[in-house]
Amino acid sequence: MAGWHRVIALSIGLLLLLLTALSSGRPTEKCLSGKPCRSPRPPVVLIPGDLGNQLEAKLDKPSVVHYICYKKTDTFYTLWLNLELLVPIAIDCWIDNIRLIYNSTTHTSSAPPGVFVRVPGFGKTYSLEYLDPGKRSVGMYFFSIVQAMVEWGYTRDDDVRGAPYDWRKAPNENKEYFLALQQMIEEMAEKAGGPVVLIAHSMGNMYTLYFLNQQPQAWKDKYIKAFVCLGAPWAGVAKTLRVVTSGDNNRISVISSLKIRSQQRTAVSTNWLLPYAHSWPKDQVLVQTPTTNYTVQDYERLYSDIGFSEGWLMRKDTEPLVSDLMPPGVAVHCLYGSGIPTSAAFKYSDKFPDVEPDVVYGDGDGTVNLQSAVQCKRWAGMQKQPVAIKELPGNEHVNMLTNVTTVAYIKTVLFSP
Repeated sequence: MAGWHRVIALSIGLLLLLLTALSSGRPTEKCLSGKPCRSPRPPVVLIPGDLGNQLEAKLDKPSVVHYICYKKTDTFYTLWLNLELLVPIAIDCWIDNIRLIYNSTTHTSSAPPGVFVRVPGFGKTYSLEYLDPGKRSVGMYFFSIVQAMVEWGYTRDDDVRGAPYDWRKAPNENKEYFLALQQMIEEMAEKAGGPVVLIAHSMGNMYTLYFLNQQPQAWKDKYIKAFVCLGAPWAGVAKTLRVVTSGDNNRISVISSLKIRSQQRTAVSTNWLLPYAHSWPKDQVLVQTPTTNYTVQDYERLYSDIGFSEGWLMRKDTEPLVSDLMPPGVAVHCLYGSGIPTSAAFKYSDKFPDVEPDVVYGDGDGTVNLQSAVQCKRWAGMQKQPVAIKELPGNEHVNMLTNVTTVAYIKTVLFSP
């Protein structure tokens, strides 16, 4: 009888373990069949946009631009977002450290001498939930979406992970990043026993499209369940023309647009996101001066006239990366904001380019022009995988990440069969 009691106790114990695994929503290492168990929800990878994750720097510089600037640091410190550095005088140090130097021979960009920049937290969510490590609300980014997912049963850094990158550069200079992203997706899918959902915001969608277009269809069929696109600038944004021409302080009065322009121009990704001819009328004036009108066909002349010829080289390097808008070959959910006044063109006085322009507004989400955001519609007839489109009237570009409609839509994607 004692033996039977032990058998019954062992059976009950195994049953409780199985029930615990099922109720937790996490797969055991092996199902009874010997094959990996499929998680009841797909793992998720988050890909941020321009400025959308933290950057860290360590210094050992031969010289500094101001006596208050650090020449050497013993450890890495937060370069972005560090609000203490974005104040008068200190911002000179910040600009000198975060800028890039473009090499017209190698067509690559690098940090200034003695500046070492790294991307913290690959595979984790913290560096894109809050851009400011102090978690101040001004730097809140993907937090609302991640927190909602946790409430749905997800676990940070396990089945929801972040894929931050050096957003100053375009995909052609981030090859190691894409290898790491591919490996992480494969590992997450194998662990979950099912494919991954990619959720990208803003420029992160361009990065994701580039990544998916590099993968064989068989790989995408196996590892990607869906691609959720939030506020994607598929055809670039008009706002970037102002950035490279006269700088953009984003209405932060203590920061001079002309001062920060020197740094903004050096970001290769900014030049990558100028409007594209496939979606902008060739005769539409984007930049106007008393003597010249510039359209999408006049970028080389514009760069020359503003004294930034390197920008034209950056544009030529990056324009072909996703300019054909080849469909990603996976299920797409394209969400975009509308109904918000969005910069569409800029009129300059005779002090061009060293003056604030008058802005002509059009439709969009406040950053991405509507004619750019809707370009995902073209994929509906170009790939066999479904393409769902959802317009979010009144949703601003960054605020859409906290919008209840956006979060609810993501939940539907994650928990649909």
